[in-house]
Amino acid sequence: MSALTKAKGFKKSKSGTYLSIAGTAFGAIGVAKRLKKARAEQDTLVLIDATVSAVAIVTGLAILYRELKRLGDDDVLLG
Repeated sequence: MSALTKAKGFKKSKSGTYLSIAGTAFGAIGVAKRLKKARAEQDTLVLIDATVSAVAIVTGLAILYRELKRLGDDDVLLG
C-alpha cells in the first residue's frame, strides 16, 4: 500500500477520527465564548446563532463517535 493511499484513507482511520473529534471539540471552545458574551450583552441574535452552532457541534461529535465505534478493529492504517 503506497503512502498516498494511506494518506487518503486517514479520514477513515481511528487516528483520523480522533483528530476530527479533537478539532470539533476545540471549536466548541469558541462557541462557548460566544454564548457567554451574547448572554452578557443580552444579544438574542448572537445567542441564537451560538446555540445553533453548539447543536451542530454536538451532532458532529455524535456522528464521529458513531464512526469510531463502527471502525472497531477495521483500521485502514493498520492493514
